[in-house]
Amino acid sequence: MIGYVTVGTNDLARATAFYDALFATISGKRVFASPQGVVWSLSRISPGFGVFIPFDGKPATNCNGSMVALAMLSKKHVDDFYAKAISLGAIDEGQRDHNARFYINYFRDLDGNKLGAYYMEERRTKRRQG
Repeated sequence: MIGYVTVGTNDLARATAFYDALFATISGKRVFASPQGVVWSLSRISPGFGVFIPFDGKPATNCNGSMVALAMLSKKHVDDFYAKAISLGAIDEGQRDHNARFYINYFRDLDGNKLGAYYMEERRTKRRQG
């Protein structure tokens, strides 16, 4: 359903360096770059994540209550991605194991945008007898 999502930055060079290093942990690559912003994705047909200087010329701000959640392939990938973000200067917003199937770690990037890296196990359904 989602094609891409973007967050704002006031320092594109700093944000680009942060996300280049962070997305490298999950084989994310740049699929678009301009003087205004950069987009990363796992492929040209996968959803993308972009960071842009606001087009209206006003300072970028982060929204209270807004968050971007990025799907990972395992709990280990969640932990590795989160650890890399923290090592790059991200702010810890907590680690959660909400239930047996849903696992997420939260952080804020260098501009204060809130992100979550999550893993959700597939639901195992029981077949009805009869």
